[in-house]
Amino acid sequence: MRKILTGLILTSTLLILAIAQNGNPFVGRWDFNITTPGGTRANWLGITEKNGKLEIWFQPTGGNDYEVKDFDQKGNHLTLRLSAATEKRPALTWELDAKGGKLTGVQKRGDSSTNLTGVPAPELARKAPKAWSDPQPLFNGKDLTGWEPMGDSANSHWTVKDGLLVNEAHGANLKTTRKFDDVKVHYEVNCPDDGNSGFYLRGRYEVQIEYEPLSANPPERRIGSIYGRIAPNPELPRTPGKWETFDVTLVGRTVTVVRNGTLTIDHKEIEGITGGALDANEAEPGPFYIQGDHTGGLKFRNITVSVPKN
Repeated sequence: MRKILTGLILTSTLLILAIAQNGNPFVGRWDFNITTPGGTRANWLGITEKNGKLEIWFQPTGGNDYEVKDFDQKGNHLTLRLSAATEKRPALTWELDAKGGKLTGVQKRGDSSTNLTGVPAPELARKAPKAWSDPQPLFNGKDLTGWEPMGDSANSHWTVKDGLLVNEAHGANLKTTRKFDDVKVHYEVNCPDDGNSGFYLRGRYEVQIEYEPLSANPPERRIGSIYGRIAPNPELPRTPGKWETFDVTLVGRTVTVVRNGTLTIDHKEIEGITGGALDANEAEPGPFYIQGDHTGGLKFRNITVSVPKN
């Protein structure tokens, strides 16, 4: 027995030393596409090491990213307890193994389990193009040409009225049929009091649109933010029911936002996908999409896009 214990201690010590020498295999940003009966779900992990301890942030399929406090690492195995059990839902746990530059494992919720594969998120460190094309209209002011409902498409309330793109009521989201990579996009939006929506870049990064009570959201989840990731600075006066302009530039994962002529996000890095992302394929082009599944009453006009010139 003493020999067995000595062997186990020696093995554990060698494993810890190997991790210390080679770096913690879990450190990094990880993109997950999870296949479920309801379709693909996108998740993200951001893991750093500070003073020998891991700091872990998790982006669920919906909502905002949050720090994971309850976890255990044993060598190349990581257990994440992402949410505790409630009266309505069992606890959510991830079991992950680091091997071959990937994270693989299983998601467990009660008796159900789902396979997981996480890949390193691309750096997307790119220089801004030397020139952009002239703005091209994405909305013609007449019909939904170039756009299509998604999600609850049978319950779409998107229509065109008086030259405006209008979501009359809570229902489906709306996306462009074209996909884009680096872009400069301009749009004008009229959001009613207590309204909530979002304008997604590449289908993965949400520029928040909302006029809910201030107490409902911290700055990084208010209008003009990259939802849950980057708060606007300065925060501009809130003007529900009035037209506002947004000019957003995305190059790689660097974003700049000008709202109503004021620079509010200045060349900031978006660490990862936001809640509601269509997928976690961050290196690929994606559509613009507008949330319609939160509230109705929002109006859009003058939606244009510029792309890098060759």
